[in-house]
Amino acid sequence: MKPAFYALRPGGWRDYVSLLHPPYTLWNLANVVIGGCLAPTVPWGRLALTVLAFGLALGVGAHALDELNGRPLRTQIPGPVLVALAVVSVAGACVIGIAVASQTTWWLLAFVAVGAFLVPAYNLELFGGRFHSSLWLGLAWGAFPVLTAYVACAETMRVEAVVAAGWATLMVLAQRTLSTPVRHVRRDVRTVSGALELNDGTRESLTPESLVAAPEAAMLLLAAATILLAIALVAFRL
Repeated sequence: MKPAFYALRPGGWRDYVSLLHPPYTLWNLANVVIGGCLAPTVPWGRLALTVLAFGLALGVGAHALDELNGRPLRTQIPGPVLVALAVVSVAGACVIGIAVASQTTWWLLAFVAVGAFLVPAYNLELFGGRFHSSLWLGLAWGAFPVLTAYVACAETMRVEAVVAAGWATLMVLAQRTLSTPVRHVRRDVRTVSGALELNDGTRESLTPESLVAAPEAAMLLLAAATILLAIALVAFRL
């Protein structure tokens, strides 16, 4: 089986598309938009820069380090290229964050520092994997983009941003609950055997595809729901 439902056939430009984990990167960027649109007023240029920064740091940098750490997507991208992608993208995101902070509030630098730490700490499983857990994934991919975008746009922190960050964390934790057994089947299981015997006496064979179909459909629906919410908020605030 493919290592992920969105992974393309290995080789060439397809590896770089797979590296972006498109559904999850779009989900993360939607969280950024949601956080920014909760601000009392939305400075669209500043929000766009925040989206760009997260696209670089998490969409490119974090996924490059994740692929470097064990090749979960089985790409053929050379290790030095993955390192370069991570360094350049995270550095670019930090530069954007510092530039926005200089025009808004210096408190934003704390978010820049946290992001620069979380990308390698989580994806390279530093510190004995202490930051590589479901909770930290929920905080890093859910709460963090919402709160960062809100502060970048509102220049302060309010209760609605914290509540939205909690919602985003729970959504990512739901995705994690679904994706963990799926990754196990796709990446670790060689064969599947057995069947379900129904009350009417019929049998349904178990296959790798049947085991992953429902949770993967649910994950896509969660991503789509978050993206649609972000679009709705943008339309509401325009």
